[in-house]
Amino acid sequence: MASKGWAIAAAIIIIIIIIGAAAYYMTQKPAPTTTTPTTASTTSTTSSTSSASPTTSAAPAKPVLTGNFEKDVIAIGKYLESKGIHTVKFTVWATGDPNSVMRMYGLYEAAYRINKIWEKNGINVKIVMSKFWESSFKKLYDEFLSAVPQGTNGDFFVNSYIYIANLASQGYILNINSYVEKYWNSVFKDFYPALMNAAKYKGQYYAVPQDTEARPIYVRKDVAACMGWDISNLAQLVKEGKFTWHDMFKKAEEAVSKGCAKWGLIHRKGSAHPDLMQFIFAYGGKLYDPKTGKLVFDVPAVYKWFATEYAFAQHKLLPKDMMSWDWAQQIHPTVVNDCKGSPTGCTLFFIGGTWHWTEWQTKAYYYDPHTHKRRPLTPEEEVKKFYYMLFPAGDPGDKPVTLSQPFMWMIAENAGKDNPDYNQLKDVYHELAFLMIVKASDPEINAIHSVISGHVPVRKAAAALLKNETWINDLINMKINLSPEVKKAIEPIVKRTASKINIEFLANVSYMLEYTHLAPSHPQYPKLAGYFADAINKVLMGSMTPKEAVNYMIQKIKADPDLSKAVEIVGSIPTNWTFP
Repeated sequence: MASKGWAIAAAIIIIIIIIGAAAYYMTQKPAPTTTTPTTASTTSTTSSTSSASPTTSAAPAKPVLTGNFEKDVIAIGKYLESKGIHTVKFTVWATGDPNSVMRMYGLYEAAYRINKIWEKNGINVKIVMSKFWESSFKKLYDEFLSAVPQGTNGDFFVNSYIYIANLASQGYILNINSYVEKYWNSVFKDFYPALMNAAKYKGQYYAVPQDTEARPIYVRKDVAACMGWDISNLAQLVKEGKFTWHDMFKKAEEAVSKGCAKWGLIHRKGSAHPDLMQFIFAYGGKLYDPKTGKLVFDVPAVYKWFATEYAFAQHKLLPKDMMSWDWAQQIHPTVVNDCKGSPTGCTLFFIGGTWHWTEWQTKAYYYDPHTHKRRPLTPEEEVKKFYYMLFPAGDPGDKPVTLSQPFMWMIAENAGKDNPDYNQLKDVYHELAFLMIVKASDPEINAIHSVISGHVPVRKAAAALLKNETWINDLINMKINLSPEVKKAIEPIVKRTASKINIEFLANVSYMLEYTHLAPSHPQYPKLAGYFADAINKVLMGSMTPKEAVNYMIQKIKADPDLSKAVEIVGSIPTNWTFP
């Protein structure tokens, strides 16, 4: 019995040893592999915590834009950081005159402000910007076209709206329609509708308006005073359609007959586009049918345009050789010079642009009767000389108009391509690029660009700043909240351009965008516009009557293989209409 008990005890001991060994083995088994964020080995330039430790918290979900800017920026920043991305590189390609540098620096400022949001929220990501500037619109467009297939293009393309159709059709710029819809109520509802429409291709948004201009009629105050004409309420009469081109003719005739001006009307030379196309819109016509996608030759409106200019030229109120005048030697001097004692004489009306306001202050067009030399006008002299208003309605019952050629922010289809894991993170880079444009469209940034470049704001909130005395003084004194880099870049331009008179002018003309039209963004439009220029020159010179010029245009369109397919000829020459 004793031996049997020892055997049982020994068995129990053996079992205990086996169980203990098994337990020890289980506690020493390697744990499952844990995926550690690659940020663990990445050094950040924006945070003191240069490495990330393994964490049990869930990785951020892939961001989807909500329309809440700060929320979206934070979500994208956290997502990029979780993927090990600490630096995002973007390049902007832009064009324009030397004062339009905010087309580049607006995005620099946007990057700066987004970086500040990330820094404030402890997100270790930073946007780094680079730029490329080309003064020629067309040259930059051509360079972008050739660069995209090679993948050497900029991420942002800032240029005229006229290039949207071609770039979108070739798949070179990003369709941002869904993004715009998310930010419609918070941002884009404030933009002027005509400009937002210009950002579309086939009903989809491919761009965001960056700046624009209007084309007012300038009226010489001194000539009006000589005529005994009170023009203090003229702009309102034009807005209400109570002062039309028939009235323009009568006043021009009166100014010349009374010896108050040499000419009744002066306009651009060379091209009918874009200034003279306003006549078509003012007479209730159109140049494009969005339903068919075709250009339109609107016979009644074109005939009325030709007849209007024909009457002005035949009555010696408009130079017959207007289309061959020189801008610097004839057109601008005639517009700005004194009516008496100057080499050119003067005009009552000028079909001009908002940019001319600052051009006359920087170019030596004015003949000074005291020094007998040409010099720029001062802002104070301009205020004394010029009144401005919309392009009047053609006939009673028509509406006044202006015409704009907006510049656009565009995002390349391959935006973000120079960053890590592009194929996997492409959508996120695209969303971030869009948010940069949203921030670059802030009212203050847009208003600053407007002031220093002489362009008109694209949104109402920016236009309102131009009437805000506190904001104006802060800008003039450079007390505005901008990044050091942007402030340094624009300060010399602000000193040259930011006078209260010029800011007041821009504020006063901003309403004109409520009446604006745009020339078609159509591949065949330039050719059609060329035929218009040829025809109106013949009308002014008197070698063709308005009716003959219309028929001449129709023949040209039908004989051209491209235009015959692209242009729809509508309507007929009116029989019960006369001018003036």
